[in-house]
Amino acid sequence: MKTKILIVEDEMLIAANISLDLSSMGYDVIGILPRAEEALLHIAQNKPDILLLDIQLKGKMNGIELAKKVKESDDIPIIFLTANSDEKHFDLAKEAKPHAFISKPFKKLDLQRAIQLVENRLKEDQIANSPQKPIAILEGYVFIRDNEKMIKLAIDEIEYIEAERNYCRIYTTTKEHLVVITMKEMESKLPSHPFVRIHRSYIVNLTHIVEVTSQNLTINGKTLPISKTSKEELLQRIRTI
Repeated sequence: MKTKILIVEDEMLIAANISLDLSSMGYDVIGILPRAEEALLHIAQNKPDILLLDIQLKGKMNGIELAKKVKESDDIPIIFLTANSDEKHFDLAKEAKPHAFISKPFKKLDLQRAIQLVENRLKEDQIANSPQKPIAILEGYVFIRDNEKMIKLAIDEIEYIEAERNYCRIYTTTKEHLVVITMKEMESKLPSHPFVRIHRSYIVNLTHIVEVTSQNLTINGKTLPISKTSKEELLQRIRTI
C-alpha cells in the first residue's frame, strides 16, 4: 500500500512541484492545501500517513500551531518545510516534535531521504510495539524480542546462529541472545544474503567466515561443522562473495 502524504503549503507552485516529485517516487498525494484551518478538517477526514508542512502559512494559524493541534488528537508524523533555518525558528518548531526538517530550497533527493527516514522510523516503532513477533527483519537490521522489549541488531554484526530445540542462540560480534523461535522459522525470516545454512544446527554469516576445511569452518575462533548436504551450496556462495 502506498504511503499517503498531505501537503500543506501556501506557495502553490512549490506545492505542485513537491506533489509531482512525490508522485514520481510512488507516493500517494492525498491533497494540497494552503491554509492550516482547511488542513485540520482534511486530516480528520482522510488520516494521512505523513504530513508535509510549511512552517510559514498565511492565515490565523501557522505551521507550528497546526502541528501542535494535530498532535493533540493524532500521532501523524510531520516533516517541516522551512525557509527560515535560524535557531529561533528551529527551537519553536522543535516544540511540535516533528519527525524531520527540510530547508528550502531543497532537492528531490532531500525530500526522498527525509520521507524514507520517517517511513523506517514508523516501521521500527510498529515492530517494537508488536507483542507477537519474536523476530522481525527491517533493511539491514534484525529485531529480536527479549522479555518486554525489542532489541535491534545490525545484520552485519551477527556472526552465526545456533539451534537449541525450540530456541535459537544468536551470536554477534559483542554478545549472544536467546530467542524463542525454531531454526526452520529463523531461516525463513533471514535474508538469503549474507546468511547460509551449513548444518541442521547452524546458520552462518558468510562475511564472518575466517577459514573453511572439508568438514568445518571457523568464525571468531569458533569451529562449526559443515554437513555433507550443505557443503556444495556453501562453497558456491563463498565463490560469489
